[in-house]
Amino acid sequence: MNKFSRIMVLILITTCVWKLSYAAETESDEVVEVPEPTLFISEHSNRFNGERIDYQAIAGETYIRDIEGKPKATIFTFAYTKTNLAEGEVRPVTFVWNGGPGSASVWLHMGSYGPKRIVVPSDGEHAGLPPYPVLDAPETILDVTDLIFIDPVGTGFSRALGDYEGKDFWGLNEDAESMALFIQTWITEQGRWNSPKFLLGESFGTTRAAAVARIMEGEMDISLNGIMFVSQALDYQGSTPYVRDNIVSHITYVPTMAATALYHGRVQPPPESQEVFLRQAREFAVNEYLPALFKGNSINQEEYRAVRDRLAYFTGLSTDYIDRANLRVQGTRFTKELLRDQGLAVGRSDSRYTQDQIDDLATENERDPASDGISSAYKAALMSYMRDELGVAWNRTYLAPADPDLSPNWNWRTVPDGSFWEPAYVNTAHNLSEVLRINPSLKVFVASGYFDMTTPFFDAEYTLNRHDIRAEQIQYEYYQGGHMMYVNEPSRLLLLEDTREFIQAQLPAR
Repeated sequence: MNKFSRIMVLILITTCVWKLSYAAETESDEVVEVPEPTLFISEHSNRFNGERIDYQAIAGETYIRDIEGKPKATIFTFAYTKTNLAEGEVRPVTFVWNGGPGSASVWLHMGSYGPKRIVVPSDGEHAGLPPYPVLDAPETILDVTDLIFIDPVGTGFSRALGDYEGKDFWGLNEDAESMALFIQTWITEQGRWNSPKFLLGESFGTTRAAAVARIMEGEMDISLNGIMFVSQALDYQGSTPYVRDNIVSHITYVPTMAATALYHGRVQPPPESQEVFLRQAREFAVNEYLPALFKGNSINQEEYRAVRDRLAYFTGLSTDYIDRANLRVQGTRFTKELLRDQGLAVGRSDSRYTQDQIDDLATENERDPASDGISSAYKAALMSYMRDELGVAWNRTYLAPADPDLSPNWNWRTVPDGSFWEPAYVNTAHNLSEVLRINPSLKVFVASGYFDMTTPFFDAEYTLNRHDIRAEQIQYEYYQGGHMMYVNEPSRLLLLEDTREFIQAQLPAR
Protein backbone atom coordinates (compact mmCIF):
# COMPACT_ATOMS: atom_id res chain seq x y z
CA MET A 1 0.00 0.00 0.00
CA ASN A 2 1.33 3.44 -0.89
CA LYS A 3 2.41 5.35 2.19
CA PHE A 4 0.09 8.22 1.44
CA SER A 5 -2.89 6.23 0.26
CA ARG A 6 -6.05 7.66 1.74
CA ILE A 7 -8.83 5.21 2.22
CA MET A 8 -12.31 6.17 3.29
CA VAL A 9 -13.08 3.13 5.43
CA LEU A 10 -16.76 2.34 5.74
CA ILE A 11 -17.57 0.63 9.01
CA LEU A 12 -20.91 -0.84 8.00
CA ILE A 13 -22.63 -4.16 8.18
CA THR A 14 -22.23 -4.34 4.40
CA THR A 15 -19.12 -2.88 2.83
CA CYS A 16 -20.84 -2.02 -0.43
CA VAL A 17 -22.98 0.74 1.08
CA TRP A 18 -21.36 4.20 0.81
CA LYS A 19 -23.49 6.18 3.20
CA LEU A 20 -24.78 5.48 6.69
CA SER A 21 -27.96 7.29 7.56
CA TYR A 22 -30.78 6.90 9.92
CA ALA A 23 -34.09 8.71 10.25
CA ALA A 24 -34.63 10.48 13.53
CA GLU A 25 -37.95 12.12 14.30
CA THR A 26 -37.41 15.78 15.11
CA GLU A 27 -39.83 18.62 15.63
CA SER A 28 -39.63 19.38 11.91
CA ASP A 29 -39.72 15.69 10.89
CA GLU A 30 -36.32 16.09 9.21
CA VAL A 31 -34.14 13.10 8.42
CA VAL A 32 -30.86 13.30 10.32
CA GLU A 33 -28.07 11.90 8.17
CA VAL A 34 -24.81 10.77 9.71
CA PRO A 35 -21.95 10.24 7.25
CA GLU A 36 -20.02 7.03 7.70
CA PRO A 37 -16.74 7.04 9.65
CA THR A 38 -13.74 8.39 7.78
CA LEU A 39 -10.24 6.99 8.23
CA PHE A 40 -6.93 7.97 6.72
CA ILE A 41 -4.54 5.00 6.60
CA SER A 42 -0.81 5.00 5.96
CA GLU A 43 1.99 2.46 6.41
CA HIS A 44 5.26 3.21 8.19
CA SER A 45 8.40 1.57 9.50
CA ASN A 46 11.03 2.71 11.98
CA ARG A 47 13.23 1.49 14.80
CA PHE A 48 11.96 2.03 18.34
CA ASN A 49 14.22 1.24 21.26
CA GLY A 50 16.45 -0.49 18.72
CA GLU A 51 13.71 -2.77 17.38
CA ARG A 52 12.31 -2.47 13.87
CA ILE A 53 8.56 -1.93 13.99
CA ASP A 54 6.37 -1.88 10.89
CA TYR A 55 3.16 -0.14 11.84
CA GLN A 56 -0.08 1.12 10.42
CA ALA A 57 -1.17 4.64 11.29
CA ILE A 58 -4.92 5.16 11.22
CA ALA A 59 -6.10 8.71 11.78
CA GLY A 60 -9.85 8.56 11.84
CA GLU A 61 -13.25 8.18 13.38
CA THR A 62 -14.88 5.54 15.53
CA TYR A 63 -18.60 5.83 16.24
CA ILE A 64 -19.94 5.23 19.70
CA ARG A 65 -23.60 4.25 19.69
CA ASP A 66 -26.61 4.44 21.93
CA ILE A 67 -28.58 1.44 23.19
CA GLU A 68 -30.54 1.35 19.91
CA GLY A 69 -27.38 1.22 17.85
CA LYS A 70 -27.62 4.77 16.52
CA PRO A 71 -24.35 6.74 16.37
CA LYS A 72 -24.22 9.30 19.16
CA ALA A 73 -20.69 10.66 18.64
CA THR A 74 -17.64 10.27 16.48
CA ILE A 75 -14.38 9.88 18.38
CA PHE A 76 -11.30 10.76 16.35
CA THR A 77 -8.10 8.96 17.20
CA PHE A 78 -4.55 8.48 16.01
CA ALA A 79 -3.96 4.73 16.18
CA TYR A 80 -0.51 3.21 15.71
CA THR A 81 -0.60 -0.59 15.51
CA LYS A 82 2.27 -2.95 14.77
CA THR A 83 1.95 -4.99 11.58
CA ASN A 84 5.10 -7.16 11.59
CA LEU A 85 3.81 -9.35 14.40
CA ALA A 86 5.68 -12.44 15.43
CA GLU A 87 3.78 -15.72 15.30
CA GLY A 88 1.42 -15.90 18.28
CA GLU A 89 2.28 -12.37 19.45
CA VAL A 90 -0.47 -10.75 21.53
CA ARG A 91 0.16 -7.05 21.33
CA PRO A 92 -0.62 -4.70 24.26
CA VAL A 93 -2.62 -1.56 23.51
CA THR A 94 -2.42 1.75 25.39
CA PHE A 95 -5.23 4.32 25.24
CA VAL A 96 -3.84 7.84 25.62
CA TRP A 97 -5.57 11.14 26.26
CA ASN A 98 -4.73 14.59 27.56
CA GLY A 99 -6.75 16.63 30.01
CA GLY A 100 -8.41 20.02 30.23
CA PRO A 101 -11.22 19.13 30.30
CA GLY A 102 -11.25 20.16 26.69
CA SER A 103 -7.75 19.25 25.56
CA ALA A 104 -7.03 17.34 22.38
CA SER A 105 -4.30 14.69 22.45
CA VAL A 106 -1.71 16.95 20.81
CA TRP A 107 0.52 17.23 23.90
CA LEU A 108 1.19 13.58 24.64
CA HIS A 109 1.01 12.75 20.93
CA MET A 110 3.60 15.24 19.69
CA GLY A 111 5.53 15.82 22.91
CA SER A 112 6.36 12.37 24.20
CA TYR A 113 4.64 9.15 23.16
CA GLY A 114 3.97 9.52 19.43
CA PRO A 115 6.34 8.23 16.72
CA LYS A 116 7.15 11.85 15.78
CA ARG A 117 7.94 14.69 18.16
CA ILE A 118 8.13 18.46 18.20
CA VAL A 119 11.48 19.89 19.30
CA VAL A 120 11.30 22.94 21.57
CA PRO A 121 13.95 24.37 23.91
CA SER A 122 14.56 22.08 26.86
CA ASP A 123 15.44 24.78 29.39
CA GLY A 124 12.21 26.75 29.74
CA GLU A 125 12.85 29.17 26.88
CA HIS A 126 10.16 30.27 24.41
CA ALA A 127 9.89 28.02 21.35
CA GLY A 128 10.53 30.96 19.04
CA LEU A 129 9.38 31.29 15.44
CA PRO A 130 8.30 28.69 12.88
CA PRO A 131 9.21 26.45 11.24
CA TYR A 132 9.52 24.11 14.22
CA PRO A 133 11.52 20.87 13.91
CA VAL A 134 9.45 17.69 13.82
CA LEU A 135 11.69 14.66 14.17
CA ASP A 136 11.45 10.87 14.47
CA ALA A 137 11.01 9.68 18.05
CA PRO A 138 12.82 6.32 18.14
CA GLU A 139 12.79 6.41 21.95
CA THR A 140 9.02 6.07 22.21
CA ILE A 141 7.28 2.91 23.38
CA LEU A 142 5.92 1.47 20.12
CA ASP A 143 8.30 -1.46 20.67
CA VAL A 144 6.17 -2.64 23.61
CA THR A 145 2.62 -1.42 22.89
CA ASP A 146 0.25 -0.16 20.24
CA LEU A 147 -0.82 3.42 20.91
CA ILE A 148 -4.28 5.00 20.51
CA PHE A 149 -4.34 8.79 21.01
CA ILE A 150 -7.91 9.90 21.72
CA ASP A 151 -9.61 13.26 21.20
CA PRO A 152 -12.80 13.47 23.32
CA VAL A 153 -15.99 15.03 21.93
CA GLY A 154 -15.53 18.74 21.32
CA THR A 155 -11.78 18.43 20.77
CA GLY A 156 -9.80 17.62 17.66
CA PHE A 157 -12.12 16.23 14.97
CA SER A 158 -14.46 14.54 17.50
CA ARG A 159 -18.09 15.64 17.41
CA ALA A 160 -21.57 14.73 18.63
CA LEU A 161 -23.80 13.10 16.01
CA GLY A 162 -27.47 12.90 15.14
CA ASP A 163 -29.80 14.02 17.89
CA TYR A 164 -26.93 14.33 20.37
CA GLU A 165 -25.20 17.57 21.31
CA GLY A 166 -21.74 18.28 22.63
CA LYS A 167 -23.10 19.02 26.09
CA ASP A 168 -24.36 15.42 26.29
CA PHE A 169 -20.67 14.45 26.63
CA TRP A 170 -19.31 17.45 28.53
CA GLY A 171 -19.25 16.47 32.17
CA LEU A 172 -17.27 14.43 34.65
CA ASN A 173 -19.55 11.39 34.40
CA GLU A 174 -20.61 11.94 30.78
CA ASP A 175 -17.02 12.18 29.61
CA ALA A 176 -15.94 9.02 31.45
CA GLU A 177 -18.89 7.07 30.07
CA SER A 178 -18.13 8.12 26.47
CA MET A 179 -14.43 7.24 26.79
CA ALA A 180 -15.18 3.83 28.31
CA LEU A 181 -17.73 3.19 25.56
CA PHE A 182 -15.15 4.17 22.95
CA ILE A 183 -12.62 1.69 24.33
CA GLN A 184 -15.22 -1.07 24.43
CA THR A 185 -16.21 -0.26 20.84
CA TRP A 186 -12.61 -0.09 19.60
CA ILE A 187 -11.49 -3.40 21.10
CA THR A 188 -14.64 -5.03 19.70
CA GLU A 189 -14.18 -3.68 16.18
CA GLN A 190 -10.45 -4.46 16.19
CA GLY A 191 -10.72 -7.87 17.85
CA ARG A 192 -8.56 -6.79 20.81
CA TRP A 193 -10.57 -7.99 23.80
CA ASN A 194 -7.78 -10.29 24.97
CA SER A 195 -4.95 -7.80 24.45
CA PRO A 196 -3.19 -6.40 27.53
CA LYS A 197 -4.72 -2.94 28.07
CA PHE A 198 -3.34 0.24 29.58
CA LEU A 199 -4.72 3.73 30.19
CA LEU A 200 -2.42 6.76 30.04
CA GLY A 201 -3.72 10.20 30.91
CA GLU A 202 -2.31 13.63 31.67
CA SER A 203 -3.75 16.17 34.14
CA PHE A 204 -7.58 15.98 33.91
CA GLY A 205 -6.81 12.92 31.81
CA THR A 206 -5.82 11.24 35.09
CA THR A 207 -9.14 12.31 36.64
CA ARG A 208 -10.78 10.71 33.62
CA ALA A 209 -8.61 7.58 33.74
CA ALA A 210 -9.67 6.73 37.29
CA ALA A 211 -13.36 7.18 36.41
CA VAL A 212 -13.04 5.24 33.14
CA ALA A 213 -11.19 2.42 34.87
CA ARG A 214 -14.04 2.04 37.37
CA ILE A 215 -16.57 1.76 34.54
CA MET A 216 -14.44 -0.71 32.62
CA GLU A 217 -13.55 -2.90 35.58
CA GLY A 218 -16.80 -2.52 37.53
CA GLU A 219 -19.47 -2.41 34.79
CA MET A 220 -18.01 -3.64 31.50
CA ASP A 221 -15.87 -6.53 32.81
CA ILE A 222 -12.85 -5.21 30.92
CA SER A 223 -9.67 -5.78 32.91
CA LEU A 224 -6.74 -3.41 32.72
CA ASN A 225 -3.06 -4.29 33.07
CA GLY A 226 -2.00 -0.84 34.20
CA ILE A 227 -2.85 2.83 34.53
CA MET A 228 -0.33 5.63 33.93
CA PHE A 229 -0.85 9.08 35.42
CA VAL A 230 1.16 11.98 34.00
CA SER A 231 0.69 14.99 36.32
CA GLN A 232 -1.86 13.42 38.64
CA ALA A 233 -5.14 15.24 39.35
CA LEU A 234 -7.59 12.96 41.16
CA ASP A 235 -8.55 14.96 44.27
CA TYR A 236 -8.74 18.63 43.33
CA GLN A 237 -8.52 20.01 46.84
CA GLY A 238 -4.74 19.66 46.73
CA SER A 239 -4.48 21.47 43.39
CA THR A 240 -6.86 24.39 44.02
CA PRO A 241 -4.56 27.15 45.32
CA TYR A 242 -6.83 30.05 44.38
CA VAL A 243 -9.20 29.28 47.28
CA ARG A 244 -7.66 31.24 50.15
CA ASP A 245 -9.08 29.15 52.99
CA ASN A 246 -8.11 25.83 51.41
CA ILE A 247 -5.46 24.76 53.91
CA VAL A 248 -4.68 21.55 52.01
CA SER A 249 -3.46 23.39 48.90
CA HIS A 250 -1.19 25.61 51.01
CA ILE A 251 0.53 22.43 52.19
CA THR A 252 0.68 20.55 48.89
CA TYR A 253 2.20 23.50 47.02
CA VAL A 254 5.12 24.17 49.38
CA PRO A 255 7.54 21.60 47.87
CA THR A 256 6.85 22.82 44.31
CA MET A 257 7.29 26.45 45.38
CA ALA A 258 10.55 25.37 47.00
CA ALA A 259 11.75 23.65 43.82
CA THR A 260 10.85 26.78 41.84
CA ALA A 261 12.59 29.17 44.22
CA LEU A 262 15.69 26.97 44.14
CA TYR A 263 15.66 26.84 40.33
CA HIS A 264 15.53 30.64 40.08
CA GLY A 265 18.29 31.17 42.66
CA ARG A 266 16.05 32.56 45.40
CA VAL A 267 17.00 30.17 48.21
CA GLN A 268 19.63 31.46 50.61
CA PRO A 269 21.76 29.87 51.84
CA PRO A 270 21.80 27.33 48.97
CA PRO A 271 20.91 23.81 50.15
CA GLU A 272 23.09 20.74 49.96
CA SER A 273 21.09 19.35 47.05
CA GLN A 274 17.67 19.53 45.44
CA GLU A 275 16.77 16.11 46.81
CA VAL A 276 17.62 17.04 50.40
CA PHE A 277 15.96 20.44 50.06
CA LEU A 278 12.68 19.00 48.77
CA ARG A 279 12.62 16.37 51.48
CA GLN A 280 13.02 19.15 54.04
CA ALA A 281 10.26 21.14 52.34
CA ARG A 282 7.89 18.18 52.60
CA GLU A 283 8.71 17.74 56.29
CA PHE A 284 8.28 21.44 57.01
CA ALA A 285 4.91 21.54 55.21
CA VAL A 286 3.48 18.66 57.21
CA ASN A 287 5.15 19.03 60.60
CA GLU A 288 5.36 22.82 61.02
CA TYR A 289 3.29 24.69 58.43
CA LEU A 290 0.11 22.58 58.64
CA PRO A 291 -0.17 22.85 62.46
CA ALA A 292 0.39 26.61 62.24
CA LEU A 293 -2.38 27.10 59.71
CA PHE A 294 -4.69 24.84 61.67
CA LYS A 295 -4.19 26.94 64.80
CA GLY A 296 -5.14 30.14 63.00
CA ASN A 297 -5.10 33.22 65.24
CA SER A 298 -4.54 31.10 68.34
CA ILE A 299 -0.90 30.52 67.35
CA ASN A 300 1.63 32.21 69.63
CA GLN A 301 3.98 34.82 68.20
CA GLU A 302 7.13 32.78 68.70
CA GLU A 303 5.76 29.86 66.68
CA TYR A 304 4.32 32.23 64.08
CA ARG A 305 7.67 33.91 63.48
CA ALA A 306 9.50 30.58 63.30
CA VAL A 307 7.07 29.22 60.70
CA ARG A 308 7.08 32.51 58.77
CA ASP A 309 10.86 32.55 58.55
CA ARG A 310 11.02 28.94 57.44
CA LEU A 311 8.32 29.51 54.84
CA ALA A 312 10.30 32.50 53.54
CA TYR A 313 13.38 30.30 53.24
CA PHE A 314 11.64 27.55 51.28
CA THR A 315 9.65 29.85 48.99
CA GLY A 316 12.21 32.59 48.40
CA LEU A 317 9.58 35.20 49.33
CA SER A 318 10.12 38.03 51.80
CA THR A 319 8.93 37.78 55.39
CA ASP A 320 7.06 41.04 54.78
CA TYR A 321 5.02 39.41 51.99
CA ILE A 322 4.30 36.34 54.12
CA ASP A 323 3.20 38.58 56.98
CA ARG A 324 0.79 40.40 54.68
CA ALA A 325 -0.50 37.03 53.44
CA ASN A 326 -0.93 35.89 57.06
CA LEU A 327 1.13 32.76 56.25
CA ARG A 328 -1.31 31.84 53.48
CA VAL A 329 0.83 31.84 50.34
CA GLN A 330 -1.38 30.88 47.41
CA GLY A 331 0.28 29.09 44.50
CA THR A 332 -1.37 31.32 41.91
CA ARG A 333 0.01 34.41 43.65
CA PHE A 334 3.44 32.89 44.19
CA THR A 335 3.99 32.68 40.42
CA LYS A 336 3.57 36.46 40.18
CA GLU A 337 5.44 37.36 43.36
CA LEU A 338 8.64 35.29 43.23
CA LEU A 339 10.41 37.39 40.55
CA ARG A 340 8.34 40.56 40.87
CA ASP A 341 11.49 42.61 41.58
CA GLN A 342 12.72 41.61 38.11
CA GLY A 343 9.38 42.42 36.45
CA LEU A 344 8.89 38.74 35.61
CA ALA A 345 6.19 36.16 36.26
CA VAL A 346 6.96 32.43 36.38
CA GLY A 347 4.90 29.77 34.64
CA ARG A 348 2.11 27.86 36.28
CA SER A 349 2.24 24.71 34.18
CA ASP A 350 6.05 24.87 34.24
CA SER A 351 7.65 27.31 36.66
CA ARG A 352 10.98 27.26 34.84
CA TYR A 353 9.41 29.59 32.26
CA THR A 354 9.27 33.35 32.82
CA GLN A 355 7.42 36.18 31.09
CA ASP A 356 7.48 39.96 31.19
CA GLN A 357 3.80 40.71 31.68
CA ILE A 358 2.09 44.06 31.23
CA ASP A 359 0.80 44.63 34.77
CA ASP A 360 3.65 44.31 37.25
CA LEU A 361 1.31 45.22 40.12
CA ALA A 362 -1.19 42.40 39.54
CA THR A 363 -1.49 39.75 42.24
CA GLU A 364 -1.72 36.86 39.76
CA ASN A 365 -0.49 36.04 36.25
CA GLU A 366 -2.41 37.40 33.29
CA ARG A 367 -1.34 34.40 31.21
CA ASP A 368 0.69 31.24 31.68
CA PRO A 369 4.26 31.85 30.44
CA ALA A 370 4.81 28.11 29.92
CA SER A 371 1.69 27.62 27.82
CA ASP A 372 2.50 30.71 25.76
CA GLY A 373 6.01 29.37 25.27
CA ILE A 374 5.10 26.11 23.53
CA SER A 375 1.42 25.95 22.50
CA SER A 376 1.75 27.34 18.99
CA ALA A 377 4.73 25.08 18.26
CA TYR A 378 2.82 21.95 19.32
CA LYS A 379 -0.24 22.93 17.27
CA ALA A 380 1.84 23.69 14.18
CA ALA A 381 3.73 20.41 14.52
CA LEU A 382 0.55 18.34 14.75
CA MET A 383 -1.19 20.07 11.85
CA SER A 384 1.86 19.66 9.60
CA TYR A 385 2.40 16.05 10.64
CA MET A 386 -1.24 15.13 10.01
CA ARG A 387 -1.13 16.45 6.46
CA ASP A 388 2.42 15.56 5.43
CA GLU A 389 2.90 12.19 7.14
CA LEU A 390 -0.58 10.80 7.84
CA GLY A 391 -2.29 12.10 4.70
CA VAL A 392 -5.13 13.82 6.59
CA ALA A 393 -6.68 16.43 4.33
CA TRP A 394 -10.11 17.34 5.63
CA ASN A 395 -12.34 20.39 5.65
CA ARG A 396 -13.32 19.81 9.29
CA THR A 397 -11.73 22.18 11.82
CA TYR A 398 -9.35 20.52 14.27
CA LEU A 399 -10.37 21.89 17.65
CA ALA A 400 -7.28 22.57 19.74
CA PRO A 401 -8.20 24.52 21.84
CA ALA A 402 -11.59 22.90 22.28
CA ASP A 403 -15.06 23.90 21.17
CA PRO A 404 -15.60 27.28 22.91
CA ASP A 405 -18.92 26.02 24.28
CA LEU A 406 -17.29 23.11 26.11
CA SER A 407 -15.90 24.85 29.17
CA PRO A 408 -18.98 26.96 30.06
CA ASN A 409 -21.22 23.90 29.60
CA TRP A 410 -19.05 21.40 31.48
CA ASN A 411 -20.98 19.55 34.19
CA TRP A 412 -19.01 18.69 37.34
CA ARG A 413 -22.11 17.39 39.17
CA THR A 414 -21.95 13.71 40.08
CA VAL A 415 -25.70 13.32 40.65
CA PRO A 416 -28.67 13.96 38.31
CA ASP A 417 -30.00 17.49 37.98
CA GLY A 418 -32.60 18.19 40.62
CA SER A 419 -30.99 15.84 43.14
CA PHE A 420 -29.51 17.18 46.36
CA TRP A 421 -25.83 17.87 45.85
CA GLU A 422 -23.54 19.90 48.07
CA PRO A 423 -20.70 21.17 45.86
CA ALA A 424 -17.36 19.62 46.70
CA TYR A 425 -13.91 19.31 45.22
CA VAL A 426 -13.73 16.98 42.25
CA ASN A 427 -12.40 13.63 43.41
CA THR A 428 -12.07 10.36 41.47
CA ALA A 429 -9.53 8.87 43.87
CA HIS A 430 -12.34 6.75 45.34
CA ASN A 431 -12.91 5.30 41.87
CA LEU A 432 -9.26 4.28 41.74
CA SER A 433 -9.43 2.74 45.21
CA GLU A 434 -12.39 0.63 44.13
CA VAL A 435 -10.70 -0.44 40.91
CA LEU A 436 -7.57 -1.56 42.75
CA ARG A 437 -9.72 -3.89 44.83
CA ILE A 438 -11.65 -5.25 41.88
CA ASN A 439 -8.36 -5.97 40.14
CA PRO A 440 -5.66 -6.60 42.79
CA SER A 441 -3.02 -7.25 40.11
CA LEU A 442 -3.46 -3.76 38.66
CA LYS A 443 -0.63 -1.25 39.20
CA VAL A 444 -0.51 2.53 38.78
CA PHE A 445 2.46 4.54 37.49
CA VAL A 446 2.58 8.18 38.64
CA ALA A 447 4.84 10.66 36.81
CA SER A 448 5.29 14.12 38.34
CA GLY A 449 7.32 17.18 37.39
CA TYR A 450 9.10 19.12 40.12
CA PHE A 451 8.14 22.46 38.53
CA ASP A 452 4.43 21.77 38.01
CA MET A 453 2.42 24.54 39.67
CA THR A 454 -0.83 23.14 38.26
CA THR A 455 -0.78 19.65 39.75
CA PRO A 456 2.04 19.69 42.33
CA PHE A 457 4.02 16.51 42.93
CA PHE A 458 3.40 16.56 46.68
CA ASP A 459 -0.34 16.52 45.96
CA ALA A 460 0.13 13.24 44.07
CA GLU A 461 1.71 11.76 47.19
CA TYR A 462 -0.93 13.26 49.48
CA THR A 463 -3.80 12.01 47.31
CA LEU A 464 -2.58 8.51 46.53
CA ASN A 465 -1.37 7.83 50.07
CA ARG A 466 -4.96 8.30 51.25
CA HIS A 467 -8.44 7.29 50.09
CA ASP A 468 -7.78 3.66 51.04
CA ILE A 469 -5.42 3.30 48.07
CA ARG A 470 -2.93 0.48 48.52
CA ALA A 471 0.66 1.71 48.56
CA GLU A 472 2.07 -1.46 46.98
CA GLN A 473 0.05 -0.80 43.82
CA ILE A 474 1.45 2.71 43.25
CA GLN A 475 4.79 3.61 41.65
CA TYR A 476 6.04 7.23 41.85
CA GLU A 477 8.58 8.79 39.50
CA TYR A 478 9.84 12.40 39.39
CA TYR A 479 11.25 14.59 36.61
CA GLN A 480 13.08 17.90 36.13
CA GLY A 481 10.20 19.51 34.27
CA GLY A 482 6.72 20.85 34.81
CA HIS A 483 3.19 19.77 33.96
CA MET A 484 4.44 18.56 30.57
CA MET A 485 7.72 17.31 31.96
CA TYR A 486 8.63 15.88 28.57
CA VAL A 487 9.37 19.42 27.31
CA ASN A 488 12.65 18.92 29.16
CA GLU A 489 14.60 16.53 26.92
CA PRO A 490 16.33 14.45 29.64
CA SER A 491 12.96 14.09 31.36
CA ARG A 492 11.29 13.01 28.12
CA LEU A 493 13.81 10.21 27.65
CA LEU A 494 13.54 9.12 31.27
CA LEU A 495 9.72 9.22 31.20
CA LEU A 496 9.64 6.98 28.14
CA GLU A 497 12.04 4.48 29.66
CA ASP A 498 10.14 4.42 32.97
CA THR A 499 6.85 3.93 31.09
CA ARG A 500 8.33 1.12 28.99
CA GLU A 501 9.59 -0.69 32.10
CA PHE A 502 6.22 -0.29 33.83
CA ILE A 503 4.32 -1.75 30.86
CA GLN A 504 6.72 -4.67 30.56
CA ALA A 505 6.42 -5.40 34.28
CA GLN A 506 2.61 -5.55 33.96
CA LEU A 507 2.62 -8.17 31.21
CA PRO A 508 2.11 -11.81 32.23
CA ALA A 509 5.26 -13.88 32.02
CA ARG A 510 5.40 -16.06 28.93
